Parts: sequence; C-alpha cells; structure tokens
Amino acid sequence: MDLNQKYADHQRAVMRASSADDRQARDNHLSDAFDIAGQIGAYQRKLGAAASCAWSARKHGTLAASGVTA
Repeated sequence: MDLNQKYADHQRAVMRASSADDRQARDNHLSDAFDIAGQIGAYQRKLGAAASCAWSARKHGTLAASGVTA
C-alpha cells in the first residue's frame, strides 16, 4: 500500500466534503474519507506501527490508563 497516496486521497475527500454544495455529496465524500482512514489504520496496525497503536488506544479510551501520553 502506498501510504502517501492514501493520505492524499483522504485529504482530497475531506476537501471535497468541505466544499460540497449539498448534504448528500458532503456525506458521500466524508464516507470516502472514513473508508480510506480505515484502510490506513488497518494497514498500520498490521505492521505494528506505534502511532497506530496509540491512536487505537485513544479511540477506545485506554490511552490514559496505559500511562502513555500523547
């Protein structure tokens, strides 16, 4: 997976959402961004990327309990 390409695709989807003229288009672009972010996160977790582990911990509310600071 080309992470730089995925990050660029994600950023473009977010920018398209922010400039969308209607709610349906905005929701579609945000859905695309969400899907791409999920692909990036899954790939990073598969590789054991430290930052990905921290993001997952924060998402699940376990970061503070683990003693890790961001």
